[in-house]
Amino acid sequence: MRKSIALELEPEVIIEAVKKMKKRQREAFLEDLLASTSPDYLASIRESRADYRAGRVFEHEEVFGS
Repeated sequence: MRKSIALELEPEVIIEAVKKMKKRQREAFLEDLLASTSPDYLASIRESRADYRAGRVFEHEEVFGS
C-alpha cells in the first residue's frame, strides 16, 4: 500500500537543507531524488551495482587505452 504525505515547503528551505548536508549525504539524496522520478535511472543504478559486485568492471586503461 502506497502512502503519501503532503508538505508545504518553500523551495528555498529545501535548497538550504541540501546545502547543509555533507557531500556523501547530498549525493545519496540527489541520487534517490532522481531515481524516484526516473524508473529507468533506478534500473541502471541497480544494474551497475550488480555488475560491480560481480566483478564485471574494467580499468580505465582497458576501456580507453593509456
